[in-house]
Amino acid sequence: MTAWTADELERLGNEDELQLSSERDDGSLRDPVIMWMVRVGDEIYVRSVKGREGPWFLGTQTRRRGRISSAGVERDVEFEDADRTLDDAIDADYRRKYANEPQEWVDPVLTDQAQGSTIRLAPS
Repeated sequence: MTAWTADELERLGNEDELQLSSERDDGSLRDPVIMWMVRVGDEIYVRSVKGREGPWFLGTQTRRRGRISSAGVERDVEFEDADRTLDDAIDADYRRKYANEPQEWVDPVLTDQAQGSTIRLAPS
C-alpha cells in the first residue's frame, strides 16, 4: 500500500469537499458523490450522515475500492473502516474545519450513526 504524499495531504486537508466514486462489482466506477472530508494526522477520513445504510456508504462496501478527486489530487483508494478510538479526534477536526458552516449541517456528521460509518481513505 502506498501513502499520501505531503503535498496531497496538504491539498486535501485544506479543501472542503472531495468527489468519491466507489467501484461496482464489474470494476466500473459509480457516479461521484460530493462530500466533506477531514485530515487527522497523515490520514484522510469521510463519513456518511446516514450511517452504514447510506447509499454511497453501501457502494463503498461492494469492492472496498474507488477513486477520489479534490484540489487537483486524483487517486485510487481503498475504503477501510476507521479505528473507532479516533472518533473524538475526527469529530474535533470536523468541528474545526467546518466551523463556518451552519450548525445544522455539521451536527449530522458528529452523530453516533455517522461515526460508525467513518472510512479511512487509503491510497492504492
